[in-house]
Order: sequence, then C-alpha cells, then structure tokens
Amino acid sequence: MARTVLNEEILEAAVAGGSFYGGGGGGSPELGRKLGKMALEIKRAGKSPSGQALTLLDLDDLPGDALLLTVSAVGSPAGKGYHAGPEEYARAVEFFREKTGLEVAGLIANECGGLATVNGWIQSAGTGLSVVDAPCNGRAHPTGIMGSMGLHRVKGYESIQAVVGGSREAGTYLEALVQGSLSFADSVVRQAAAYTGGLVAVARNPVTVSYAREHNAAGAISLCIRVGKAMLEAGHGEDRIRAAAEASGGYVALKGVVAVKRLVSAGGFDTGVLIVESGDGAYEITFWNEYITLERTERGGSGHPAGSAQTAGSGRSERLATFPDLIATLDLCSGFPVSSAEVKEGQGIAVVVVPRSELILGAGVKDPELYAPVEQAVGKDIVRYVF
Repeated sequence: MARTVLNEEILEAAVAGGSFYGGGGGGSPELGRKLGKMALEIKRAGKSPSGQALTLLDLDDLPGDALLLTVSAVGSPAGKGYHAGPEEYARAVEFFREKTGLEVAGLIANECGGLATVNGWIQSAGTGLSVVDAPCNGRAHPTGIMGSMGLHRVKGYESIQAVVGGSREAGTYLEALVQGSLSFADSVVRQAAAYTGGLVAVARNPVTVSYAREHNAAGAISLCIRVGKAMLEAGHGEDRIRAAAEASGGYVALKGVVAVKRLVSAGGFDTGVLIVESGDGAYEITFWNEYITLERTERGGSGHPAGSAQTAGSGRSERLATFPDLIATLDLCSGFPVSSAEVKEGQGIAVVVVPRSELILGAGVKDPELYAPVEQAVGKDIVRYVF
C-alpha cells in the first residue's frame, strides 16, 4: 500500500512545489497552506469522521471500479470578492453526494498549484474520504475542460458539478448542482465564480480508478512534493531557483526585472502580459491565469496587452516556450514562485521553463481542439507550436 502520511513538513513541500507547477496559476499558496493546516488540525482534534491520519493514497490502493471525485477551486485568483473557505470546500463534496446519491471512494485534485496541490485535504478531513495521488493534470491549466480527463471525448457524457461559494453576509452565497455538457457546465461554474467576485469550491466529474489510470496524471502530487522538498532544502534566492529547475527537469530561461504588467480580471479569469527586461533583451510572457507563452523580442519596448498582434519592441520575436510547457516565475530574493496575479512591476524574477516532455500531463491538455479559447484569450498561436 503506497500511503504517504500528510503532515506539516509535507504540506510546506506540497505548497512550494505546487506553486512551481502552478505555472502562474494554481491558486494561492497562502490559502493552500491555511487549508492544509486546518485539515491537519481537524485530524489531530479528532473532529474528522475518520479516526485515521490524513494520507495520500496511490491509485493501486483502490479497486478499479471505485469512484474518484475531482475537487477544486474555480475563479479569478485576483478577484476582490469572497474566496471559498474550508466550510465551502467540504460542503461541495457533501452537497454532491447528497444530490447524486453516488458512493465516492476518494478525492483527487484538478491540477497542481499552491492551492490546487492540497485540494482534497480539507475535504478529506471534513468527510473522511481519502486523498488520491491522481490529479486531473500534473500542472495548472486555464479551462475546466482541460482538467476533465478527456471526458469530453466520451460520447454522451454529461458533467455533474456541485458548486458552493459566495458570502451570506453579502447575499451572494450559492449552492448549485450543474449538469450538462462539459463545456457548458464549466462556463456556468466559471460565471458563478465571477458573480461571487472570487473563487468557488467545486466537486465534480466522478470517474473510476481504472479510467484515471489511463487519463489522469498519476503520481504528480508526489512529484510536487519532491520538487518542493528540493526547493526548501536549497536555501534562498538563486540557490532555490536552481534547485527547482534541476529537480523538475527544467532550466532557468532568464533573469530580469518586470518592466510592464497588464492584467484584466473578467469572467473568472486573469488575462494579461508581462514584459521582463533582462541583460540580453526584453521578454514577453502572456497569461490566462497560467502563463501561456514566453517570447524573446528583438529589442525592449513598452509592451502591449495580450491579444495584440504586436509584441514589445519591433514586433519580431522568438518563441521559447508554449503551454503546456511549464513557465514559472520565481522571485529572485526568496526563490519562491510568484503567480501571474502576484507578480509586480519592478520585481526581480527568474523564469524557469520545464518542457512538456518532463511533465506528468493529463488527457485534457493533449487535445488540440481545446486550445482555441486559449489562443483567443492571449492572441497567440498555440496549436502549431504544440501539435
């Protein structure tokens, strides 16, 4: 039985490594740490329905016909409204079970990120269900359908998603069960997050363990923990940055200063562009929650918003990395990852790239048809660089 007992040391590594694999998204590490600590406290206090320690299970710990339920947060990390807390995360799972009557054996994260890598911890503590190391994707991704394990290709499949979030005090609290096509259900959930002004908790899309073996990113949570441990053991600053690159199979693409940041939060997404000035020129990074493209421009400039046909400087550029390649920004002083929502103009950063061949990827990012909204959002060609 491949069980990892979850504790504070594992939590810190999961948050650090998860933030790295968030690639600009993946949720707030502060919230991930907070929820992880709450989950461990609930277990220690004996308030959990299960008396066992909080553990991370391998897929082989469960029978092939057992059902796994994806748990996640959906919305805009930079949104100024209410962000779902521990009660909402646990309630989403219970609401799903109440409304569907399905027997769920384990919980899986939708992706990897500062928050996403510990998705399932607070739900496990609150419900007694196990956390399973088979996230829908081994890196963060912008659209819900990319974290839907290839279910969009299953003929006649309908998504079932329980959504909980908002503020009772502000009159925006919501509990809803959405059922329909994957794309339609995802858009409804995303709009629910936008209406609440922040993030909503979601429990969705049950699949069997057998299906997950073929379509999910099995082992990706353990990989986040290993990379996170390497970062924490390396010390600070550039030593930590090098450790992250080496442990992940990536490389440091550049070091520089953020000269321009443009961000618009709308429809549950953060969309924008960074212009980073480095010693050898200017670089443009587009993002749609997650970083999507990295390009070196011929010369520096003032920058243009994502979606523009121009890039910084002369408009001529060289593509260095394209989603699902991992593009991560790390603070030069601390060596820790900073997300697209957190990075600031004037900040010194390093950009680490991990080629997609070094990532554990789920089925949802392997379908070129799912990249059309990404290309539209950032105004860049994606499919021809990836497929």
